[in-house]
Amino acid sequence: MNGWISVRVAERREEAEGIVGLVLAPLPGASLPPYEPGAHIDLKMPNGMIRQYSLCGQVGDTTVYELGILLETAGRGGSRHVHEEVKVGDVLDISAPRNLFALVPGEPALLFAGGIGITPIIAMADHLARSGTPYALHYCARTHARIAFRERIAHSHAPHHVHYHFDDVPQTRLDMARVLAETDPQAHLYACGPAGFMDFVIGAARAAGWPEARLHVEHFSAPEVQDPGDAFEIEIAGTGQIVPVASGQSAATALAEAGIEVPLSCEQGICGTCLTTVLAGVPDHRDMYLSAAEQAANDCFTPCCSRARTPRLVIEI
Repeated sequence: MNGWISVRVAERREEAEGIVGLVLAPLPGASLPPYEPGAHIDLKMPNGMIRQYSLCGQVGDTTVYELGILLETAGRGGSRHVHEEVKVGDVLDISAPRNLFALVPGEPALLFAGGIGITPIIAMADHLARSGTPYALHYCARTHARIAFRERIAHSHAPHHVHYHFDDVPQTRLDMARVLAETDPQAHLYACGPAGFMDFVIGAARAAGWPEARLHVEHFSAPEVQDPGDAFEIEIAGTGQIVPVASGQSAATALAEAGIEVPLSCEQGICGTCLTTVLAGVPDHRDMYLSAAEQAANDCFTPCCSRARTPRLVIEI
């Protein structure tokens, strides 16, 4: 990726059990781009790993960026590197902010955060509180020790706006049917957290008749796909070059081996960095980035994870 921004780790703090907070500052003479609530950045670590993290600071403050990073013991190693290796004074590279989880301006909001999913949600809640837009925040965690930003939430949000739910305190558990029934029917619902949590929240909203246009989610990772998929071919439009993609091999890897680089970031079909135009053929969409309607159009795909339902895809590079 071009256009990396170098930043310094100005502060590191323990936000909650298993969650490290990083405050990133621009290098002398540089500045940070503005962003809207729900935005995230790519973080490139010294070991070369690139991971996506939501910006959880005060929107409008571009003197620093703030991240909250959960130690994922079963993850791919990015969070472990942050927890074990990154220290104050380190210089890291980040991308400019991107927002795939934007608030609908001026509309009431029902916010659900599961664990580390609070990172984009708290930026949303802060913005809604300052703008006077009606909202409610439901923060779900395993235990009290897993709650991040508790002091900030208490300082910035009236108690009637915030509701905590803990797995180990049965009387606090989230009652989705009641919450949805008591919510303004014109509100938009935003959910971020583990896949199971979001499935529960969004599934309850759909069952209650909420239209898809008012349901918004942010994914941290894509579900693991067991099917390696059949082999297929990619034709590069205008050149006649044919690139074979083997079963179990990603299209992005096959293209790279043929000397055709596509921009990559998450490599899970979440961020949309590698989105590529499809001129012919039918993709097997395995991403979490495109909407159902966009996938149905079959005019683009994410070569980092998606495949083909037809023997060949013709793409434009």
